[in-house]
Amino acid sequence: MKYLRICYLVILSFLISSSIFAEDIKVNDDNTKFNVYSGMFDFSDNGKRSTLIGFQHQNTDLNRDTFLGNLSPITGFMFTADSAAYLYTGIQAQYSLGALNITPSFTPGLYNQGDGKDLGHLLEFKSEVQISLNFSKNSQLGFSYNHLSNASLGDKNPGANSYMFNFFKTF
Repeated sequence: MKYLRICYLVILSFLISSSIFAEDIKVNDDNTKFNVYSGMFDFSDNGKRSTLIGFQHQNTDLNRDTFLGNLSPITGFMFTADSAAYLYTGIQAQYSLGALNITPSFTPGLYNQGDGKDLGHLLEFKSEVQISLNFSKNSQLGFSYNHLSNASLGDKNPGANSYMFNFFKTF
């Protein structure tokens, strides 16, 4: 738990300091978006809930406008205080309503339970929805909810519901 808090504070400090000094740095292309998040893994299971921290990357050069909206690939990882870890890559859509952004995503990934919840399979699928507000020109603050499930690939499929608070930064 102590290690998780230290990692969270280091990453958050880096992002906040970089946003403060970003005005001094001339960036030609704002093509990389990072999302640092923290919250509660499997909040609906009293026996296995755990704090989590995660990091996600999006290269906005790969965005495509489609009939489903603006789609882009994402890659990330999260780990819990119980040493569970999830490494994922997938796709997200982004819908902007002024300063409000709604971002659903779907990401298959690899799950290692560590000392945390047994989700029943190595391959798990994360369905998520994020709601965020533009905080400044290159930053957003948001909230997200996701569900991890193995789609009954394993002998059991208990799933996990999680919520997170997000900080997005575009570089």
